[in-house]
Amino acid sequence: MKQLQIGNAAVARGLYEAGVGVVSSYPGTPSTEITESAAKYDEIYCEWAPNEKVAMEVAFGASLRGVRSACCMKHVGLNVAADPLFTMSYTGVNAGLVICVADDPGMFSSQNEQDSRHYAVAAKVPMLEPSDSDECLRFAREAFTLSETFDTPVLFRVCMRTAHSQSIVDTGDRTTDAAKSYEKNGAKYIMMPGNAKKRHPVVEERTARLTEYAENCPFNRVEMGGTKLGIITAGTSYQYVKEVFGDTVSVLKLGLVNPLPVDLIRDFAAKVDRVVVIEELDGVIENHCNAIGVKVEGKSLFSPIGEYTQETVRRAFGIPEAPSVAADTPIPVRPPVMCAGCPHRGLYYVLAKNKVTVLGDIGCYTLGAQPPLSAVDSVLCMGASVSGIHGFNKAGGAETEGKTVAVIGDSTFMHSGITGLVNIAYNGSNSTVIILDNSITGMTGHQQNPTTGYNIKGDPAGKIDLETLCHAVGINRVRVVDPYDLDACDKALKEELAADEPSVIISRRPCMLLKYVKPKSPVHVNADKCRGCKSCMRIGCPAISMKKGKAVIDHTQCVGCDVCRQLCKFDAMESEVR
Repeated sequence: MKQLQIGNAAVARGLYEAGVGVVSSYPGTPSTEITESAAKYDEIYCEWAPNEKVAMEVAFGASLRGVRSACCMKHVGLNVAADPLFTMSYTGVNAGLVICVADDPGMFSSQNEQDSRHYAVAAKVPMLEPSDSDECLRFAREAFTLSETFDTPVLFRVCMRTAHSQSIVDTGDRTTDAAKSYEKNGAKYIMMPGNAKKRHPVVEERTARLTEYAENCPFNRVEMGGTKLGIITAGTSYQYVKEVFGDTVSVLKLGLVNPLPVDLIRDFAAKVDRVVVIEELDGVIENHCNAIGVKVEGKSLFSPIGEYTQETVRRAFGIPEAPSVAADTPIPVRPPVMCAGCPHRGLYYVLAKNKVTVLGDIGCYTLGAQPPLSAVDSVLCMGASVSGIHGFNKAGGAETEGKTVAVIGDSTFMHSGITGLVNIAYNGSNSTVIILDNSITGMTGHQQNPTTGYNIKGDPAGKIDLETLCHAVGINRVRVVDPYDLDACDKALKEELAADEPSVIISRRPCMLLKYVKPKSPVHVNADKCRGCKSCMRIGCPAISMKKGKAVIDHTQCVGCDVCRQLCKFDAMESEVR
């Protein structure tokens, strides 16, 4: 049946049709919707794992048992899961195992734009890359046959544009005979050195067979057109090439991007006068072509930075830009901000007011780095705030201990903050960690996590008690504050920074966008009392603006958090609308 689907939903459909039984993932844009869509199929057990490493190991366990499995993550999540990935290349699989990884060229929601193809090369596992939703479905379904045929995990790469754009897919039936029996085989699955040494040659032999397979596999195809120009491409770039050139040039479209074919590329190049490789981010295909003696152009024409578009391709070949509609006047930049009523805002205001050095982390609260709060000093990766403050204070000693905090969200803390807190307790730095508990995984779209008490389907599940957990790892000083109460936050911050031992402050209030959180009456500005001092503007609430020298509150945005009222010295902020 033909349907219109975004790429991520099509990947999930491919998992379903392949007979997948277990999907374990950690949410991360642009991969999140794969698992959310898969969870709608009752035949698939889906879960949110605490982090990507756990998710991949869960998928491996399911594969070992004989059930087709998958795990999904964004590109930086693959860094976290790299440990099991490299050894799974040695063990191989029992039932098929597919690792979906979503890259983010242009960094629309990421701290870097690394190219996941390097992981496929380094781990010596095959990687598929679809170009549209239909290929997302077909490639995902066929990836399990590839996995089982070659006894290997398969990396399945999508990028932001493929993941979130829509095209027609042709759905099919679910495979019902995918399960395999489990048989103990220590030589294959127990990766102690003696066994691992024997498995490495198996990996090399498999790579040779996969390279031979790449020459005529169904994932790669040649589309002959004009022979003056031949383009080798993959993924979304293929769509841009076809939109710009149509059938006027010849195209080698690669769907199996690791290992890459040799003879197929050489034969294609021999049929055209000029060969250009068009690939987003790094020159992986270009380097391969050069290594096998095929003269190509690539990064001399295209940047290794950012996302490509049709215009990127046109400009590279000197083709006039296509007509387009543009605004008559420049559109002002609208940087992302925390929502009106965001529970993180009050806490960040207190940190900024006290001129505290803040080691930040990955999540909605990263937006505390934006003016006017400008309350964050560093953001590296998931969990780095907690580990980082330990190093910062070990290096700075008394000079930094009472002036520095780490901030981390509840989901991120479960992902990779716990071990950093264990390190603080075990190796004894006088560090204050603030857990911003908004009762959900916020930035990726409200996914559950181990602290919420609900699983991916919203059913009751085990719930981690953060206070008990912090005590259990060796932190004696643990306290909870309401971030809407600025005085309480200020008092807690000063007391914990003054303490001569590690401490944790849990800033607890649910995200205002959660359905069960009901807003209060919006705040009203009494224009007669307002002095135009702009104190209320210091929290950066999008509901507050200045007009004719007076503060104005947009009642369609205000949720009545009352944080602004606590800043007004003239009592101009009033609870009830007049």
